[in-house]
Amino acid sequence: MRTSEITKRPVVTHQGEDVAQVKDIVFAANGGRVGGFTLAGRGLFSGPKKEALSWESVGSLGADAVMIESEAAFEPHQSVLDRSARSGGSGGDVLGSKVLTDAGTDLGVVVDVVVEVDDDAHTCDVIGYEIEASEALETKGTRLLIPLPATLSASKEFLMVPDSARNFVGRDLAGFGASVAAFRAQLEGGA
Repeated sequence: MRTSEITKRPVVTHQGEDVAQVKDIVFAANGGRVGGFTLAGRGLFSGPKKEALSWESVGSLGADAVMIESEAAFEPHQSVLDRSARSGGSGGDVLGSKVLTDAGTDLGVVVDVVVEVDDDAHTCDVIGYEIEASEALETKGTRLLIPLPATLSASKEFLMVPDSARNFVGRDLAGFGASVAAFRAQLEGGA
């Protein structure tokens, strides 16, 4: 799913209480996982909450809500940010960053992040980005999905991907998981 689909999703306890809504996604500093969520109150005039929700405290991320055991899962905002920052790498918001290949080709600018939730492993991994394509992809200005390798080099301005990622760019979110798997298998095989 795209992370833009998660923002404003309600946070609901297992007792059925609607206690907050997702404001922003907090990424682990290496860019490979979701570290948690900043929160906003529910209702028209509710603003940001001082608490946040770490991924470890999420019971499940469903199509319509983020489920938690109780409001005791909330932590101070800064502790969730600090824990995510300690997971290595440079971190930060990737929206607006340029995607460059290791051959120096600008593929476009990140407009959304694609994540995959594995309920069994209780992970929420970043598997790709939705980009506004550059001229290099011959579809300048269109939105395309680009898979990511299992590890990613990132700075505040650029996200680095292998040049072969160009061969796995797509438009269909439904088939994107297969593209990611094929791309990663190709990298592991050295082909």
